[in-house]
Amino acid sequence: MGSVRPVDILLVEDNPLDIGLIRKALKQKNLANSLVVLRDGAEALEFLFARGNYTGRKGFPPPKVVLLDLDLPTVSGLEVLRTIRGDPATRTVPVVVLASSRQEQDIVESYRLGVNSYIIKPVDFEKFAEAVSQIGFSWVLLNKPPAH
Repeated sequence: MGSVRPVDILLVEDNPLDIGLIRKALKQKNLANSLVVLRDGAEALEFLFARGNYTGRKGFPPPKVVLLDLDLPTVSGLEVLRTIRGDPATRTVPVVVLASSRQEQDIVESYRLGVNSYIIKPVDFEKFAEAVSQIGFSWVLLNKPPAH
């Protein structure tokens, strides 16, 4: 059953290794307490729009930031981003793509759709941990979003 608590960070990632690294990086900065991990695009959309298994989330504010992989099962990360930006309830939610893809077309399309940042996953854990912790710190603790 879906989470029915406020969420600061929504991680949409299907690679268990990347999930573990991101979770570890966020824990190091005490930012993992309100992290929710979803493993496919369709589930992410259900969560964000309080549908399906997540109908109990109706009335909860959206996450403070969405960390989004592009290569997801069922619904692609680009389609998730397109849907987030296409709905007034989620249009202003910061979305950071954490992708393995260095393909210019993925980067261009992500920005065309309104991504806030596109970060290519570093292979080195220390660099990856630092990038993730900076993202969490900036968007969760420092960013002032508009009132919903």
